[in-house]
Amino acid sequence: MMGWLNVGSLVLGLIAWILPIVSLMRYKQGRHKKWAAFSIMSVGACAVSLYFQIVYNHHLVTINDWSALMDTTGALVKVGAVLLIVTLVLNTATLIVYRDRTVK
Repeated sequence: MMGWLNVGSLVLGLIAWILPIVSLMRYKQGRHKKWAAFSIMSVGACAVSLYFQIVYNHHLVTINDWSALMDTTGALVKVGAVLLIVTLVLNTATLIVYRDRTVK
């Protein structure tokens, strides 16, 4: 059951990146509605993805699997930082592109 947290984290991380990309593609097509909703969902997906990793680490501590923690914590920190930075950059780009647009 806890292994699904890693799969969920991966899927939500991809969603966090895909949503602002879709929003930027919609801008090129002239469809300017709901860009803020895409950004909010993107940041939310990133947050839940990182939360899933925290819960999984807590599970490893609970079952005293110290070797798994020592093996994965370094990579988790790096991947989590990349997820957060790329999500913020993509959503900032979306905000810059749409900042002067209003919903009509």
